[in-house]
Amino acid sequence: MCGIVGYIGPKQATTILVEGLRRLEYRGYDSAGVALLTPLGTDAHTTAAPSEQGSGAYTLQVSRCRGKLAELESLLAKHPTYGQVGIGHTRWATHGRPSDENAHPHCYKTVAVVHNGIIENYLDLKQGLAQQGHHFQSETDTEIIAHLIYQELQLDTDKGTTDRLLAATRRALHRVHGAYAIVVLSTETPDEIICAKNASPLVLGLGEGENFVASDVPALLPHTRRVIFLEEGDLAQVKASGVRIYDLQGNERAQNIRTVTWSVVAAEKAGYKHFMLKEIHEQARAVTDTLRGRLIHQPPDARLDGMELFPKDIRRLFLLACGTSYHAALVGKYMIEQLARIPVEVDLASEFRYRDPIVNPGDWVVAVSQSGETADTLAAIKEARSKGAKIFSITNVLDASIPRASDHAFYTHAGPEIGVASTKAFTTQLVALMLLAVHLGVRSGHLTPAATSALMQELLELPTKLDQAVETAAQVQALARQYGHAQDILFLGRGPQYPIALEGALKLKEISYIHAEGYAAGEMKHGPIALIDEGVPVVVLAPEDGGYDKVLSNLSEVKARGGRIIAIGTAGAHDSALARLADHLIVVPKASPLLLPILTVIPLQLFAYYVADFKGTDVDQPRNLAKSVTVE
Repeated sequence: MCGIVGYIGPKQATTILVEGLRRLEYRGYDSAGVALLTPLGTDAHTTAAPSEQGSGAYTLQVSRCRGKLAELESLLAKHPTYGQVGIGHTRWATHGRPSDENAHPHCYKTVAVVHNGIIENYLDLKQGLAQQGHHFQSETDTEIIAHLIYQELQLDTDKGTTDRLLAATRRALHRVHGAYAIVVLSTETPDEIICAKNASPLVLGLGEGENFVASDVPALLPHTRRVIFLEEGDLAQVKASGVRIYDLQGNERAQNIRTVTWSVVAAEKAGYKHFMLKEIHEQARAVTDTLRGRLIHQPPDARLDGMELFPKDIRRLFLLACGTSYHAALVGKYMIEQLARIPVEVDLASEFRYRDPIVNPGDWVVAVSQSGETADTLAAIKEARSKGAKIFSITNVLDASIPRASDHAFYTHAGPEIGVASTKAFTTQLVALMLLAVHLGVRSGHLTPAATSALMQELLELPTKLDQAVETAAQVQALARQYGHAQDILFLGRGPQYPIALEGALKLKEISYIHAEGYAAGEMKHGPIALIDEGVPVVVLAPEDGGYDKVLSNLSEVKARGGRIIAIGTAGAHDSALARLADHLIVVPKASPLLLPILTVIPLQLFAYYVADFKGTDVDQPRNLAKSVTVE
């Protein structure tokens, strides 16, 4: 979950590193730091004596501290660092509390390391190193990597060779078990940076006479669009003049250079107060990009980017995801079962492996992940593949670990999503799942050409309707101010609106820290109704769909117990029974029941945002959370 940057070239590295970390701060913000290789004699601050950290003509300058990136910037303003080779890190704590000592980079003598992931056997390695006389300054698992690499660097067999640091890193990683993306530099080999990846993302950015490393593409966009996504087990030797990529056995690997189409502006706030608000407003554009080129009119069909999937070839279908993506998968179950009549099992990816799932050849898994790096989802699909299943992934990020581990990848093209609480990534996942459902429905024969054409027309109208849904913002903001002091809020929905109730509750919890629960409306009288009194607002999803009449009955039960009702209805509801029962009514455009979740979630996103803004919480970087969960 941590953010990593690296630079080597002719420029002063500090500014580049800090700018990159700012673009990656959504990945973690417990602490931050940089390390640079500085020629001896340069007037600059160091955190340790050159006798401990320096070697030859260079020394390591390290600046790091607890807190958000602004704290590091203040430190660097007081104690500038200098150098043309450097690495940086913004941390989401796993091993070791947030503190100055646990902040990255971690150093040992001539070696500095930044790391994203978890080293599972670090305690055994640390004990062995301690017995050899090594002393440690932190509680982290990362620090042992610096010790191991330094130890390997001192082997006589490598003295005088040109790839000493590469070889030392490779040998050190053979001793390590777990997930990692690491970037290493050393005063002993000052013309290079070494990178390695296993189950955590790492991207190389290719420039002219300079090169870059980052956890994610947004950090690279101001400098280059030419990138290489490192694959599992890759090591890269990065110099100003170029890069070389190897596997863990030392064999050089071909480079797959990609061109990123995201703009720099797309990854910036563009005048909005927060990234989350900007991304809510971007959903019409994001859905347009998800649909582009994927709807066929004669005969009506949905493309899956070069793959054709037939229901007869699917023994059973699993949808695996975590968090917000799990809620998208729950909606996807309704879509696929109704349109294609294929039974679908939805599982939390974080729990999938631990019940010894019954998976067989002929089964298909659809993995849903915004980042494509979710560790639990990646582990789940590896488990399913080991049992013979085929993998279809829906992700936003190009060439991430999950799509690379899949038989087929489907990209949502939502663009960079910086706010930790997912919005546009969620709605584009719903659109992607609908395209999959239409594709399967056409081939199952359950979706007629006329019905397919009607759905396609509705999909094409979605961007306009999304913009209309966003226009409820002023009304929602007023409600957020009215109910922003609530301690508990209940969300209710039926059918495909039930997962949206779950999502609305999750959004509110994530960024406002208000206790919220989402329930299937029919389950309210089986327990949750005990929570309802005059102090508990109840958000009821009540669009005109197959469950509308039943929801009205549930709403009456809430009303009878004094609950304050915020209802989400569809156009025309102002003159309905819903309007008479609700204390507040928010209206979104009409749509088919399976497409309504894409619209009804918009007021819930806005409600969570405005409540959090009213309370003054950190909307884009909520406490204890990170954008992509790359550790289990």
